[in-house]
Amino acid sequence: MLKVSNLSVGYGAAPVVENLDLVLTEDEILMLVGPTGCGKTTILQALAGLIPISQGEIELDGWRSTPGCVVPPEKRNVGMVFQDFALFPHLTVEQNVCFRLSNTGLADYWLALLGLDDFRHAKPGRLSGGQKQRVALARTLAHEPSFVLLDEPLSNLDAALKDKLRWEIRGALKAAGTAAIWVTHDQDEALSAGDRVGILNGGVLEQLDTPEACFSEPASRFVARFLGEASFLPGELRQNQVTTALGPAPAIPIDGAAGQVDLLLRPDDLSLIPSAMGNGVIDWVRYEGCSRLYAARTEGGAQLRVRTSHEVRAQPGDRVHMAITTTHPLAAFPREAG
Repeated sequence: MLKVSNLSVGYGAAPVVENLDLVLTEDEILMLVGPTGCGKTTILQALAGLIPISQGEIELDGWRSTPGCVVPPEKRNVGMVFQDFALFPHLTVEQNVCFRLSNTGLADYWLALLGLDDFRHAKPGRLSGGQKQRVALARTLAHEPSFVLLDEPLSNLDAALKDKLRWEIRGALKAAGTAAIWVTHDQDEALSAGDRVGILNGGVLEQLDTPEACFSEPASRFVARFLGEASFLPGELRQNQVTTALGPAPAIPIDGAAGQVDLLLRPDDLSLIPSAMGNGVIDWVRYEGCSRLYAARTEGGAQLRVRTSHEVRAQPGDRVHMAITTTHPLAAFPREAG
């Protein structure tokens, strides 16, 4: 079990990560997300022992690293998977996976599981991006690390391949029973592939919870906006129900919300149909293939995003009728001033 306590990292006098606490169980996959420069990669480098920490401790399987007692990277038994694959170009797939490995049976196992048997004798230059990433993962898992750190492993791949490979990586980590911290900037990837999600903002962990909890009950407006399209509709909260201009909705108060609140709405929480007597006006529309995403403004001035079937057609300036259709409780935040 990996335990990180009060971890802080800085470059010079500038803090990058502050007071990070987390515990990772033996086969858990934790996704770390956040905007560029929020400290995601810095955390991975600190856990691997590649950069010093300014305070706190990292503990795993009998070793404990602190600012005054540093455990070197080679003593941590950590595996790393990078976005640029980091393969030896002059070695074959098999040689890459077996590099400094005494038990080649493990290499055979992971080559077979990740569909690389037919490429054993190929060199990286002949492989696709997805195949290279599988080789990097096979090499990491064949060395039986205590935990794995993945730094945006899918960022260099096309969208269709990313969707397929994220499940292959998750399946391989689960098959190995190995804990992992997976850094990504892709919200869909984070919500679908992780057991838990950690959302970083300016080096501080704003929320650490299951994907569903982070999405439906975000701890802050920042988390709400970062993990998906978020709209906020004014309303009044009484006894876990919010009254709004679009009708009532069940609600969960966030951060002590009461009375006048802003209700978090996702595009799928609403319906929209063209109507000359409607309660909103279309600002813009985006065609998405099987769906359309609309931004519509209520008479009170709130802009809401609504996703509909592609068969619903409206143009900017058209009047529409919107309604809250979800039956699950929605997050209600204290009303923002102004």
